[in-house]
Amino acid sequence: MAFSAQENITIQLAYYPPYHSKYNPIERVFGVLENYWNGDPLRTVEKALGLAAGMTYKGVHPVAQLVTKAYAKGVKLSNQVRRLYERALSRLPELRKWFIVIKPDKAKQIYALAEILE
Repeated sequence: MAFSAQENITIQLAYYPPYHSKYNPIERVFGVLENYWNGDPLRTVEKALGLAAGMTYKGVHPVAQLVTKAYAKGVKLSNQVRRLYERALSRLPELRKWFIVIKPDKAKQIYALAEILE
């Protein structure tokens, strides 16, 4: 939501239903990666990154880098803030859980209010 507000762009998010990994592009990339390293033991981070960087998917080499940032666990929004954010989302009735639109004008209003509440 912050990105929509800051960049003044409309964002459309379409989610895949659970258990449909065959439609998820990253799953196809992982399949290519598994074939590329052909069961070679990944004994070091450097080996894994090297194999990942050396493969190609649709003729393109991926950027492979180690992420060492620790992500906070258990971070949750209060129900009040969650309901506020929900007001900025538009949903398609027939795909209610799987498709949302965030418009920058609504995002700016809601984001400003949410910062006060958080």
